[in-house]
Amino acid sequence: MRVTILAALFLFLSCSEKPQTEVEQWEAQAENITIIRDDFGVPHIYGKTDADAVFGLLYAQCEDDFNRVEENYIWATGRLAEVEGEDALYSDLRAKLFMTEEEARANYENSPEWLKELCDAFADGINYYLHTHPEIEPKLLTRFEPWMPMYFSEGSIGGDIERISTRKIKSFYESGMELPEIEALQLKKEEEMAEPQGSNGIAISGDLTESGNAMLLINPHTSFYFRGEVHVVSEEGLNAYGAVTWGQFFVYQGFNEKTGWMHTSTYTDVMDEFKETIVKNDGKLFYQYGEELKPVDSNSVTLTYKDGDSMKERTFPMYSTHHGPITHQVGGQWTASAMMWEPVKALEQSYIRTKQDGYDGFREMMDIRTNSSNNTVYADAEGNIAYFHGNFVPKRDTIFDYTEPVDGSNPKTDWQGLHTVDENILVLNPENGWIQNCNSTPYTSALEFSPKREDYPNYMSRDQENFRGIHAIELLTGRSGYTLDGLIELAHDPYLPAFEALIPGLVKAYDENPNPELEEAIDVLRNWDYTTSEESIAMTLAHYYGTLCYSKAERPEGMYSMQWVEYWGDAWDNQKKLSFLKETMERLESDFGTWKMPWGEVNRYQRLNGDIRQAFDDDKPSIPIGFASGRWGALAAYGARYSNNTKKIYGTRGNSFVAAVEFGDKVKAKTMLAGGQSGDPESPHFNDQAQRYADMEFKDAAYYKEDVLKRAEVTYSPGEKY
Repeated sequence: MRVTILAALFLFLSCSEKPQTEVEQWEAQAENITIIRDDFGVPHIYGKTDADAVFGLLYAQCEDDFNRVEENYIWATGRLAEVEGEDALYSDLRAKLFMTEEEARANYENSPEWLKELCDAFADGINYYLHTHPEIEPKLLTRFEPWMPMYFSEGSIGGDIERISTRKIKSFYESGMELPEIEALQLKKEEEMAEPQGSNGIAISGDLTESGNAMLLINPHTSFYFRGEVHVVSEEGLNAYGAVTWGQFFVYQGFNEKTGWMHTSTYTDVMDEFKETIVKNDGKLFYQYGEELKPVDSNSVTLTYKDGDSMKERTFPMYSTHHGPITHQVGGQWTASAMMWEPVKALEQSYIRTKQDGYDGFREMMDIRTNSSNNTVYADAEGNIAYFHGNFVPKRDTIFDYTEPVDGSNPKTDWQGLHTVDENILVLNPENGWIQNCNSTPYTSALEFSPKREDYPNYMSRDQENFRGIHAIELLTGRSGYTLDGLIELAHDPYLPAFEALIPGLVKAYDENPNPELEEAIDVLRNWDYTTSEESIAMTLAHYYGTLCYSKAERPEGMYSMQWVEYWGDAWDNQKKLSFLKETMERLESDFGTWKMPWGEVNRYQRLNGDIRQAFDDDKPSIPIGFASGRWGALAAYGARYSNNTKKIYGTRGNSFVAAVEFGDKVKAKTMLAGGQSGDPESPHFNDQAQRYADMEFKDAAYYKEDVLKRAEVTYSPGEKY
């Protein structure tokens, strides 16, 4: 009788426990998460598990800027043309050439269980946000899936794939032709004219600091507003603070209590092109590989694109060899592009990085070797400073020149596995006490304690300096007694070494060929100390003159960007120098009525709305900025877009998220974010850091819970009103 009663009770309880709906599961997980917004709107996310923390992190990102979260995945998954129209088809085709949705799903299914849980939490956090915010109208993605992070795994905005030209893909897949030479030259010119992309990373040994603790400058130069500032914590050991690329579930550049990491774009050769010899046999395509013919992998993809108010489709073939997908032609030969594409391992490395508590663990994490597009500058609470130049570096036969497409039919050109981290360029605790990388050569990263060029194969790095690197070395050499404020001051030093290379030659040209029309402007430049400021008229003249040189001056073959500036300042024709100055003055007079324009009147910061590509307006409010382009050697880079239909210059990239971090018994940091945390113009945190940004007035980062609570503006769980 007793057994019968127990069985009946068990049956009753089983029947009464209904399976949770998806929404109920989201609601239950949300109860494990607390989000505390501080006085600058920075979200501090606390979860019981790492998955809870990821759920809350994505939910908070969507609150701040769902527009950019969605945009990144529309682009990454190859669906941009559905929003932007036919012109974006080749961006979408590029994405599909490297990974189809089926492959992304398979990568997710083959991930370790812990990573699948984080991917699930990524999707659940965004989908719960959309469920609880029905007023939000996505452009395209009404539901996010856990396989989507496979497309966006390595951390960089765009990553390696953006280095593959969509124009070349279009030329090949539309007409089977090579990109016309005149268009290829124009593409090269546009790349050279573009604002330099990159970052500064500086690590300081405790031997040189006032406190005796190591310090780290985290100074990425990215598009404004493309990374938010976050703090994400779990009871499973996660406690990371820093910048997250919208839509990613790991802190990309930042710190925890014990370690800090800063990525700079690398010039390590991590991508190669293989010219394939194609043979057609019985209607099938093969490619020559040694003595054999191997079949070309061939399938097709149908892409949807917006055309007015309707949607249309186009179907494209897709070809690939064991080297990679066919992306273009070179010299009449189909050419495959090879790059790192291991999304599962890349996601593992990106997440594991944030939980290391010292150099040994960080060094072991680097053995995963999927951080392909970056160098890493590192510091920790043990007092270590380090620099990893690249991470994913294929081994190659050095008899071949991999800066040019190589013969894919020769098996000797194949990649021969990867270099170990120890074989890569690595600096650890150099005797000079500091390390810098400003996207320049690693062979000057630590003065005489830098790696030696002759110890590494050519493809490890381009041996090219830039003006930011020269500037950083000059500031760091022989200096000690650093504080956080002193590191911030160094990072905003106003000296511009490019103009010390460019302007004296212009003044000399005038002295040898006097012209009354130019005399006053030359005197302004003659008396200039090559520093930028809001008040400087010389800065305005020099910027416009230098930009005109980049646009129109001759560029001798075999030189790189810094050498061009040195050439224009020295050996270039004197009459051309003077004519360019005259044209510069005429441009300023045409735009502003006078060439005597203070830099801050011309160089402005303006944020009018949350659009990803914001329009600018000279008639609307903006604030003066004294910073300058990284092209001229400014560490605090402030780059502009010049296709705005405006007279004034408006910043679009450069200093975006910046942090100065000091490690010790407790970690301390000061941070800055261009504009503000929120992409919503109605938010008090849309532009609350703009003037502070211009004034170099950093805020203290609230890392420890007691500090977060002191500065809490609002505390809530996902699903509750913020």
